[in-house]
Amino acid sequence: MSDDSQDQLDFDEEPEENSTELVSAEAEEKAGNAKAPLATSYQNWFLEYASYVILDRAVPALLDGLKPVQRRIMHSLRELDDGRYNKVANVVGHSMRYHPHGDASIYSAMVGMGQRNLLIDTQGNWGNTLTGDGAAAARYIEARLSPFAREVVFNPKTTKWQQSYDGRNKEPINLPVKFPLLLAEGCEGIAVGLACKILPHNFNEIIDAAVYYLNGDDFELYPDFETGGIADFSNYNDGLRGGRVLVRAVFEKLSKYQIAIREIPFGCTTGSLIDSILSANSKGKIKIKKIEDNTSDKAEIIITLPPGSEIDATIDALYLFTDCQVSVAPNACIIQDDTPHFIGVSEILRRSADSVKALLKRELEIKLAELEEKWHFDSLERIFIEERIYRRIEECETWDAVISEIHAGLDPFKPQLKREVTDEDVTRLTEIRIKRISKFNSFKADEEIKKTEKEMRATKRNLKSLTKFATAYFESLKEKYGKGRERRTRIDSFETIKAAEVALPTQKLYVNREDGFMGFSLKKDELLCEASQFDELIAFCSDGTFRVSRAADKVFMGKDIIHIDLWKKGDEETIYDMVYRDGARGASYVKRFIVNAVTRDKVYDLTRGAKGSKVHYLKANPDGKTRPIKVRLTPSCSARVKEFDFDLGELTVKGRGSKGNVLTKYAIKTARPFFNTEL
Repeated sequence: MSDDSQDQLDFDEEPEENSTELVSAEAEEKAGNAKAPLATSYQNWFLEYASYVILDRAVPALLDGLKPVQRRIMHSLRELDDGRYNKVANVVGHSMRYHPHGDASIYSAMVGMGQRNLLIDTQGNWGNTLTGDGAAAARYIEARLSPFAREVVFNPKTTKWQQSYDGRNKEPINLPVKFPLLLAEGCEGIAVGLACKILPHNFNEIIDAAVYYLNGDDFELYPDFETGGIADFSNYNDGLRGGRVLVRAVFEKLSKYQIAIREIPFGCTTGSLIDSILSANSKGKIKIKKIEDNTSDKAEIIITLPPGSEIDATIDALYLFTDCQVSVAPNACIIQDDTPHFIGVSEILRRSADSVKALLKRELEIKLAELEEKWHFDSLERIFIEERIYRRIEECETWDAVISEIHAGLDPFKPQLKREVTDEDVTRLTEIRIKRISKFNSFKADEEIKKTEKEMRATKRNLKSLTKFATAYFESLKEKYGKGRERRTRIDSFETIKAAEVALPTQKLYVNREDGFMGFSLKKDELLCEASQFDELIAFCSDGTFRVSRAADKVFMGKDIIHIDLWKKGDEETIYDMVYRDGARGASYVKRFIVNAVTRDKVYDLTRGAKGSKVHYLKANPDGKTRPIKVRLTPSCSARVKEFDFDLGELTVKGRGSKGNVLTKYAIKTARPFFNTEL
């Protein structure tokens, strides 16, 4: 056998060896699973649980805008609906036939729906969304469907059904809601791996936007909160993740030292708002004398300020340091076709409007089919009675003979009908009572048929102009239910409030110049000024260095501080005059400079950097004005003139990094500004 043949044989045998190894690995894996049967049980547990929470608990469906628990509550209310109020405990118990998660989740979901005052008509103490007070127990409060829900949410003819969790009952897969309910109600839920937060929108504006969309026009849609307030939607991002909505409370000035909060931000209660105000007051960020909560059906929080306070500055501080301004992050997520989708509120409205249009079309088609069926049977009945066809069956002895005889009697008139006459039609004719035949009125029968024909023509027109019919439907909803649902949240654009501009200088700041520390806690040292924790200070040291730091309990600013004061970023008005010696025996320089931008806590050198440099003179001029200085040299120097004047106003103002102009090469003893009497 040749070498080539041997190589070919070896090559052919390799797959058999590999396949044997694969089979062995699979066999070992099966054997391992057989020894540990729980291993196979946990393979997909996480995905199954995550899918269940997303689809069946936390995220609403697009078609009806409801979570499963909300849908089951509405279905139960419909089954119990007789026009009267039902105990919420009874509704919760009835809903448990469909919802497997217990009464607590059903009760809390129902209270939330009732407080939004759209789908459920409530009676009793359902809590207060302004104060955060909870609803009474389920046995003490009552509920029924609202007229809006009866008209918009239900239609058994267009509802698709499924078995309940235990197979004993049927429940709707989705309710045929003919309104963008999800945008009106809003929704919030946390699932596994994703979250949903859709903010509520205004009822009338949703209808207007739907009409604009159906007519092919552009629209804008922004949230509207039940608690009112003022909102900035410039970063709303159409409700998608990454967007931000700023919501502020509404203040009213009652007197010089008293203000009232009339509307609170979304997501807050008067209790949580007051707690945030008291917390800011205790931390020294704001100053208040007294706060009272007089909220009932409308929010009213009275804040009394101490004498000397400025109301406008206090309001800005309340926005900055308390929950009087909150940031809300939307994250629109819906379920469609058993899959979560992240889409904006504009797209939600478009799809919802298309869904409403499709439901209206389906209802019109069902109505037309029913009208055609009614017209068909009314016509058959009229022919059957007027032509006395019922007499032809008097001598028939079998049921088949009866059916055949009636068919034969109707044959001459079948061309007048719009469809074939079936055995079911004939059976219905035989069920007509003698009393109806004896009192049959041909004129009334013709009028009824004409009325049906008129309704059929109207239904066909609506089907041909479906968009017009859908817009008219939305406008009728607005006319019926839009009163009292005007926008409550005002839309505005907010300017950024800087903490340093509104912080109250409530603490005394001290400085130890020799050791180089400043802070609020150095109460045994020199009092510098009053400052807040947001103020920044600039400190110059005798070696020609300086730094900027924020006020705190204790901060090191550099040893031997010769000047320290409050500093503001971007300050170009304050001009600093400086005379310094370069090194231990170098010449002395003079310069004028500004400090408008620095890195906080970084040390900067104003000299040329030589070791032993020293500042002879430093003066800060907040108004930019300067005055001449008197320079006195050391007595031992060789200069003929030991004292001279220098006008700093002749120098050009430069940056802090400039070395300056040479003032003198001789050693300086002192340098001071002119006294007022010397000017």
